[in-house]
Amino acid sequence: MKYLVLLCDGMADYPVEELGNRTPMECAEKPFMDKLAKKSKVGLVKTVADGLKPGSDVANLSVLGYDPMVCYTGRSPLEAGSIGIDMADDDVSFRCNLVTVSDEEKYEDKTLIDYCADDISTAEAKELIEFLAKEFDNEEFNLYSGVSYRHCLIWHKGTLDLGSLTPPHDITGRKVTEYVPMHENAQKLYEMMKKSYDLLKDHPVNKAREEKGLRPANSMWFWGEGKRAALEPFKEKFGVKGSMISAVDLLKGIGKFSEMNVVSVEGATGYIDTNFEGKANAAINEFKNGSELVYVHVEAPDECGHRNEVQNKVKSIGLIDKLILDPVLSYLESTGEDFKILICPDHPTPLCLKTHTNDAVPFMIYHKNGEVNGVDTFNEKTAGETGVFVEKGPTLMQSFING
Repeated sequence: MKYLVLLCDGMADYPVEELGNRTPMECAEKPFMDKLAKKSKVGLVKTVADGLKPGSDVANLSVLGYDPMVCYTGRSPLEAGSIGIDMADDDVSFRCNLVTVSDEEKYEDKTLIDYCADDISTAEAKELIEFLAKEFDNEEFNLYSGVSYRHCLIWHKGTLDLGSLTPPHDITGRKVTEYVPMHENAQKLYEMMKKSYDLLKDHPVNKAREEKGLRPANSMWFWGEGKRAALEPFKEKFGVKGSMISAVDLLKGIGKFSEMNVVSVEGATGYIDTNFEGKANAAINEFKNGSELVYVHVEAPDECGHRNEVQNKVKSIGLIDKLILDPVLSYLESTGEDFKILICPDHPTPLCLKTHTNDAVPFMIYHKNGEVNGVDTFNEKTAGETGVFVEKGPTLMQSFING
């Protein structure tokens, strides 16, 4: 038996006026998902339990069968693991976004213009982070570069008693006044954020970006704090050998800590310009090389949701269907072996909110040799109409593999 999980990050949404009060899933051209949905178990699954923040960390752990209430220690430790940072037990890690803020003199008066600095390239970001590290690295703090705008700060012998640290994608377009770290234990972090603006605003990388009409990455923003992570190996937990394919450090970190085979795909960006074909080829190769379950994570719908890019979100779903699902499905069918496919988002990223919610998300489970009457088309509405509801998200993987 082969198992494919196609995780379409943030794909679920609310009806959009621009789309005739339909969701992107309802509007997208996705003939292969819809073909499978006709013979699939379709329903809703609560991937983010009430009381937990609806991040991709919690939600993907849940889809993978890990209970975040038990094993979640924070987002950034998972990303730190992917980058290759060996955290000590008393280290605290933070996601460090390179963001664009406005130019008011006082930091607390600035507006957070863009949480990803126009999706800054990894090469540009690496130069900026290395420049900042020369200023900030010491016995207490270390900066590490990641992918695009996503980086990591380690605070040795740090604390988690910091008050509230806000994800920057939650406050795009807002003044940062209410969201800067004001807890007394977080003052060193805030001082670094403020100083980073002074260091970055005239950096040659940013001057070159501005000349091209791109937003400058002119500040660090810290969030997603946590302690060293530990996950039960996926194979020990479920009895199948797994592979993780993703563009983002978070999912690579989950894959690393769960001892899945983590695959990097050249040209995978986490946005709509990602290498969809490369991800499909990587998935096929993992099956050929002996993996029994391949988890293909695609970030594009989520990023489009954060940016309120309505048409791009619709387009991204169609690209996943055409460039990933179609070729991988064709390969699985060509083997003559039995297989199952799970397709779902991790959480909704509604365009109107530009951030995540903890609403239940649609899922479909297709079994080649199964006999199930499904739905004509796969979306939030049809999934809700089936009456199938999985209340505890971490139970879905066990049902997928052994059900």
